[in-house]
Amino acid sequence: ASSADVQYYAFDDTALDQLRKSCPWKDDPRYFKKVSLSPSSVMKMMTHCHSGVEKGTAKGGNPIEVMGLLLGRPSTTSPSLIVTDVFPLPIEGFETRVIADDGDVINHMIALGESLETTRKEKFMGWYHSHPFEVGVHSHCFLSQTDISTQLQWQRAEDPHGNPFLAIVVDPLRSLAKNTPILKAFRAYPPEYTHPVPHTCPDGSVIREERGRLEQWGSCWSAYYELEVEYFMSSGARNVMSLLTQNFLWMRTLGSSAMLEGESRGRYPERVEKAAERLRRYDVNSNGGGTVGGAGGGSGVDVLHPDFEQPRSAAGGTSRGRATSAPRSTVGGAGGAASVPSSGTSVAKGGNNKSEADEDNEGELGKACQAVVDIATEKLIGNIAQVSKRELFS
Repeated sequence: ASSADVQYYAFDDTALDQLRKSCPWKDDPRYFKKVSLSPSSVMKMMTHCHSGVEKGTAKGGNPIEVMGLLLGRPSTTSPSLIVTDVFPLPIEGFETRVIADDGDVINHMIALGESLETTRKEKFMGWYHSHPFEVGVHSHCFLSQTDISTQLQWQRAEDPHGNPFLAIVVDPLRSLAKNTPILKAFRAYPPEYTHPVPHTCPDGSVIREERGRLEQWGSCWSAYYELEVEYFMSSGARNVMSLLTQNFLWMRTLGSSAMLEGESRGRYPERVEKAAERLRRYDVNSNGGGTVGGAGGGSGVDVLHPDFEQPRSAAGGTSRGRATSAPRSTVGGAGGAASVPSSGTSVAKGGNNKSEADEDNEGELGKACQAVVDIATEKLIGNIAQVSKRELFS
């Protein structure tokens, strides 16, 4: 096993018992600096918190706050806490009030905790709950006055007995908006504790404006502190994830398509219109140089199809390859102000060089064709993906 596996998934029972007996966190309110979360614990918390959002909005009201318990232990090698699993509780609330005061719920918590201690040699060492408030400038991961009261009760009951208690707050709406878990871990200060640096916020920053502290950390900003959060995964899990990524990359391919994205769908008509406009400006029937913009004026250029063969001259060659005294054609037709020489006046005698108008015209046609190809390809890939998913999973 790797060192990471030993650190997080295996531990010395004797060292852990000694740590629980010595309780070094009793003498230092900021003893713990970090929290390590397992992938399964994060997944369960996010799923539970999102279910509260869906349940509340489905009833036509506000998202519901939910609560659960954290399973884990203090680390024997560093001043950190390790969370290996979580257990949702049938507790719901609103507006920063989630309290486990129901008798049946408390009995359920006690029975579940005793069962887990005998089977997994770990304890309930914390709790989590959600703050499903509207997405704003700052996350809603903070402890309210009710949360502080609950956390202090847990710490007073568990900390002296070798089980330091942790609080995690999840912001489910911000997590959905950012497509990443938004959560923070906290521990409360003893009521008699005063931070040596005034105006110090839970994350260690100093905000001198009272309004700024209240907006970000709530009215109890001086009563708790934030712990650094990290995620861990076993070497075996990493290998499995690597194989899944390699072997099932086709699932990601089927699940993502440019034409399925809202922004791409919104721009689709505009892209088609631009490609059509470029093709409309291209005069495939021009003979000896035409105009873009027509007789009504506008900004145009000489038009000459690159593959359109001009009538043969008496010498046997095509007139495109000869320098002639062809008349000048005006840009913008009859209403245009500027004039450019037609294609024949700018071609070297007897050569295969193309006029500047030819090159401009070919470039315009190439851009139009490429735009059409890109649109058609994206549409085709999107349709193939939809058909494939329907055939595979329906």
